[in-house]
Amino acid sequence: MKRNIRIKRIYDAPAKSDGLRVLVDRLWPRGVRKEDADLDLWLKDVAPSPQLRKWFGHDPDRWEVFSKKYREELHAGTETEALRTLLDHAKKGPVTLLYAAKDTKHTHALVLKHVLDSL
Repeated sequence: MKRNIRIKRIYDAPAKSDGLRVLVDRLWPRGVRKEDADLDLWLKDVAPSPQLRKWFGHDPDRWEVFSKKYREELHAGTETEALRTLLDHAKKGPVTLLYAAKDTKHTHALVLKHVLDSL
């Protein structure tokens, strides 16, 4: 089911169309002051585990394996609670998943959006 979920870098300007703005990174983004972040929620638990994040290291050659392992993480453990939270908010209106990575084609937020859209 297609949901009203978008992704956006936290460094991009906020827009009214963003709806609920949710940071989905485990680490706070560099150079962003918390009081200037313009976000509604920070869901660390929905981010890849520290071990998976470090292994991936934003290496595009590891993208397919990373995506598979991250999906497995999302369907197990405490992440399911965070997924339910995001889905509940998406039923009420737009949700924008915020991430800090420079590479917009190989970010966990894309995988997360795809998983949410499929639930």
